[in-house]
Amino acid sequence: MSMQSIEARGLVLLGCGKMGSAMLEGWLAQGLSASSITVIDPYPSARLEALQAEGLHLNTPLPKAPAVCLLAVKPQMMAEALPQIGDLAKADTVFLSIAAGTSIDWFEGALGRRAPIIRAMPNTPAAVGRGITALVGNAQASEAQMAMAESLLSAVGQTVRIEDETMMDAITGVSGSGPAYVFHMIETMAAAGVAEGLPEDLAMQLAKATVAGAGVLAMEADEDPSQLRVNVTSPQGTTAAGLEVLMDHQTGLPPLIKRTVAAAAERSRELGK
Repeated sequence: MSMQSIEARGLVLLGCGKMGSAMLEGWLAQGLSASSITVIDPYPSARLEALQAEGLHLNTPLPKAPAVCLLAVKPQMMAEALPQIGDLAKADTVFLSIAAGTSIDWFEGALGRRAPIIRAMPNTPAAVGRGITALVGNAQASEAQMAMAESLLSAVGQTVRIEDETMMDAITGVSGSGPAYVFHMIETMAAAGVAEGLPEDLAMQLAKATVAGAGVLAMEADEDPSQLRVNVTSPQGTTAAGLEVLMDHQTGLPPLIKRTVAAAAERSRELGK
């Protein structure tokens, strides 16, 4: 099932908050026409209303058999929202969910066991085309439908396909929630710079650029991150002094990040119960 098929049959977006909006912008940038998209959202943004002039269907009757329906409402709102699109389960529409903690089994219970359902976990760098999304399908999701979902999701970054749905909780803890950990690291680096006497705006500029630049270098360099760390650490130098604190196995970053990811993964498991 190609992007041309999506163009011809249409795409339904149930919920258009931050993540739904990021995906919508990615699809439009990749050439999907606004007129092939139907958005159902009770509180549409000014951007959505403006896109109506380009043909976007906003809170209108659904197409009879769209190629895909992206489920992008908050997990706690899903049971209330699904009846709006329940009839699509009678077609061969693919349901693509980005709701954290909501299992394929739950969706099969709500939509029927015959519905092709794909569960995905994107993250917020999707808003700038630098996201990463893990996805897994049920037994009814064909290879062509999985490829179509990857094509849609690749509009906002990388994709990885997994076979074991139980990995989703750990993936949520690492990449789904992970951007917030990095944002907090930027905050704390800037605050530490202020504590050392830097002006707030300069400290923040330095922290943002340092984290962003290190991220690009980690993605593009041939060496792995541990080697990149070694490359910039002169024996008994300033970086070594900082890393001695950061890498302490009892009080440093390793145990803290382990507990952080575990807490997020556990919350994902709780949401799925």
